[in-house]
Amino acid sequence: MSIVYALSQNVPFFQHRPDATGRLGLSPLQKCTAAIRMLSYGSAADAVDEYLRLGESTALSCLHYFTDGIVQLFGEQYLRRPTPEDLQRLLDIGEKRGFPGMIGSIDCMHWEWKNCPTTWKGQYARGSNKPTIVLEAVASQDLWIWHAFFGPPGTLNDINVLDRSHVFDDIIEGRAPRLEYVVNGHKYKLAYYLTDGIYPKWSTFIQSISRPQGPKARLFAKNKKQPEKMWNGPLEFCKLDLRLSKTRLLHGTKKR
Repeated sequence: MSIVYALSQNVPFFQHRPDATGRLGLSPLQKCTAAIRMLSYGSAADAVDEYLRLGESTALSCLHYFTDGIVQLFGEQYLRRPTPEDLQRLLDIGEKRGFPGMIGSIDCMHWEWKNCPTTWKGQYARGSNKPTIVLEAVASQDLWIWHAFFGPPGTLNDINVLDRSHVFDDIIEGRAPRLEYVVNGHKYKLAYYLTDGIYPKWSTFIQSISRPQGPKARLFAKNKKQPEKMWNGPLEFCKLDLRLSKTRLLHGTKKR
């Protein structure tokens, strides 16, 4: 309801106003519900006409103004890089989970490209022979996806995508916020991400131990599985975000 309230207060399209006959028109909740249903289920614009009493053209307008309004009102809060305060919060969360210096999990997923041109299929298909596009994302335990790199062909693996990614650009160019934490009496200035075994053995990546030997190694491998599960939830949200983008593009191409 906070989204509905924010849109109704700042976007004229979502304000509850009377029509030419003096009757109140569609409510902000109706318009937001129509846009959210289209985004969530990937449904057609005329699929909400009976449930919400909206025509196809009005539903498309709801979708257009809803997405623009969300970016305008919440973009500065969510569509941004971590600030020093954000990094400190992530470090505190990682330390509570037994991983001081951890700021999130990084991984890649493949999104099927249903309408891939035939001439490009060989470049984007592997394994299942279905063309896919790769998404690399960094997520924290509170579902904040603050890095996303989307577009590489599905024939690439995580290492190839990392070579093309801009996740470390701020560090390379000296624009990354300064941070410092202590582990076993040693000070470190670079945070790290939890990854799976395919990633290179860099100081910014921590992988699990495939065959732990000894109590310390077994304890580390056991504890690492818990933070790794943080990725599963945000990964599902990544898939939802991709469906939202797909729906936005499909409906945006239709004439209104």
